[in-house]
Amino acid sequence: MALIHSAIQIHGWPDLSMGWRYQISSLMDLGLRVVVPDMMGYGRTDAPKVPPESLALYGMKRAADDIKELAQQLGAHEIILGGHDWGGAIVYRVCLYHPELVSHLITVATPYFPPANVYTPLETVVKEWIPNFAYQLQLRGPDVEANITTKQQIKQFLNAMYGGRGPNGEVGFSAMEGVLFQNLPILGPTPLLSAKELDYYVDEYARHGLHGPLNWYRTSKQNFDDERDLTRSTIDIPVLFISATKDSALLESMSLGMENYIPQLTRKSVETSHWALWQAPELVNGHIKDWLNATYFRATPNI
Repeated sequence: MALIHSAIQIHGWPDLSMGWRYQISSLMDLGLRVVVPDMMGYGRTDAPKVPPESLALYGMKRAADDIKELAQQLGAHEIILGGHDWGGAIVYRVCLYHPELVSHLITVATPYFPPANVYTPLETVVKEWIPNFAYQLQLRGPDVEANITTKQQIKQFLNAMYGGRGPNGEVGFSAMEGVLFQNLPILGPTPLLSAKELDYYVDEYARHGLHGPLNWYRTSKQNFDDERDLTRSTIDIPVLFISATKDSALLESMSLGMENYIPQLTRKSVETSHWALWQAPELVNGHIKDWLNATYFRATPNI
């Protein structure tokens, strides 16, 4: 009886399962069953309101547990796991919470940060170590959620996040500042999505608004508390990390030292912005295919 090799791919922010659209057929061509869910608060999932619900619903432990349950529901006892952006942060944690579940890991743009021994507020992180995370201070606050509510506003916001530019090169988002509300109405269309694709994203985000997706940025203390129970910080499986060399938020330099925690790390890169999966799909797919052929299929029986 043939084994079913399963690959689960996890999206980031502000994205949907559709963010992996250029990779799905490539993975299927390798004989994999590919599963790409919308994460909590996005698209057609639930989007619990916090409060009264607990912020833990948007935490990485809950996400890791959900991914394990999804795999079990599919009858997959071991999976290939991939993640981009927040999805990358989540899949690293899946390997820590459920190490028996993942045989091979793929992350795009997202460096690995091991669990911390001491909680550090985001304000301190931004001020002392990672100034390019300043946008997260805005996202976890009330302004973006309060100002982006209508479908037209959601469309302008997503168009900005996906690289729309104004007549004089204006942008609608800066890693150092966050969403630049004043520029949103003047931006031209993003070159990364067709009008039909952008409309799909808008319709999906309009189901629940931005409350759910933005809650992921409000979970740092929740995630720290959950991780107190973790007994490991290393990931002892083959890992492919594809950096996006022009990403203004997840800088390639932030990945220095990952080998200290991931001994079987393979590094590749693509010269793109944050949206590597869309800007260079052939290169990304090629890196993934070559790596899986070398590390997974060579060691995994076909029957």
